[in-house]
Amino acid sequence: MFSNAPHDYQCPFCLLSAGIENKWVSSRRSDIVYEDEMIMAFICSRQWPDNKGHVLIVPRKHYENIYDLPDFLAGEIHAMARKIAIVMKLAYRCDGITIRQHNEKHGNQEVWHYHLHVFPRYRRDSLYETLEGNIMPATERAGYADLLRLFLNKGQPIVESPPGQGTTAEIQ
Repeated sequence: MFSNAPHDYQCPFCLLSAGIENKWVSSRRSDIVYEDEMIMAFICSRQWPDNKGHVLIVPRKHYENIYDLPDFLAGEIHAMARKIAIVMKLAYRCDGITIRQHNEKHGNQEVWHYHLHVFPRYRRDSLYETLEGNIMPATERAGYADLLRLFLNKGQPIVESPPGQGTTAEIQ
């Protein structure tokens, strides 16, 4: 409907969904915390300093923005956002959650494939004061992905806290 992607756009989320890792794809298959035939959730390659481990939820089929996204997929994506938010609260022991989504260049959309951000929030973090995140190495992202997968797939096991967030804890 309202397309902004260049004509020859190589969609990194479509490539990731297809299992392709190349120069167009910053994320890796190891970042994926959930996937089914309709949606995929993964640790974002770009992380903000005080909000590490944030997740993107995307439809597996290409829709550029919210204007193109079918209602049934919006429901699936938001149901997963709720699950990710609950898992983040348990796994990361964060103080809150922010969910946001951008559309078009002037709405700060940078990847031309619909995606929903789920951020862990902490008291006095600087999410809205920090203009741009930094690429987190795949090896560091893997620790966050492993932690969220454990909580999503097995309930509430004994796990280590996220990197740099403390010690081993039992979640009951």
